[in-house]
Amino acid sequence: MSKVFPALDEELRRFIEAQPMFFVGTAPSGSDGRVNISPKGYRDTFTIVDDHTVAYLDLSGSGAETIAHLRQNGRIVVMFCSFDRRSRIVRLHGHGRVVRPDEPEFAEVGATFNLDHPGKRAIIVIEVERISDSCGYSVPYMELKGERPVLDKVQATHSADQWEHRTAEENAHSIDGLPALDPDHPRPTPGEAAAGAGWTRLGRALIRGAGE
Repeated sequence: MSKVFPALDEELRRFIEAQPMFFVGTAPSGSDGRVNISPKGYRDTFTIVDDHTVAYLDLSGSGAETIAHLRQNGRIVVMFCSFDRRSRIVRLHGHGRVVRPDEPEFAEVGATFNLDHPGKRAIIVIEVERISDSCGYSVPYMELKGERPVLDKVQATHSADQWEHRTAEENAHSIDGLPALDPDHPRPTPGEAAAGAGWTRLGRALIRGAGE
């Protein structure tokens, strides 16, 4: 049976912190436009700020749907689900905002999790308005092999031209044409990216095991 919670209590925090990934859902306003659902990995990119506030480190990708939707209406849902013997789904509904790397709040909120990922694009801060869970009885059992280190590895090698193209072209608008990253949004530089590629020993081992 589903339940609505008044706040992110210790039991909910433990469940959220134990999950290796989460999903983010957003949509543009109105009857048109495309809904977006994005899977997020890396345990060290999500943090619980307080009983009604969470945040995650937004890493660069081939699109910027979440940022575009938040800029338009702020609506967002974050979903965690367990894949082990304890079936459970937790959803956090609320309103989010985008914090750029050149804003003072970026360092303040970012101090609570790992900022060493080379493709860091923004921090998404979410004011949680509804906290609920459900059974998750149909979610399959799966075993975690490890975190996939490929994103950090690839983005640590991006050139200045590649970051410029990604920021100014690929991430400038949503697929529906909504504005996403501003033209002056900070770009990582090759030097900063290489210095920020702080892979864990597990990540390095996985790369070696894959023949890299």
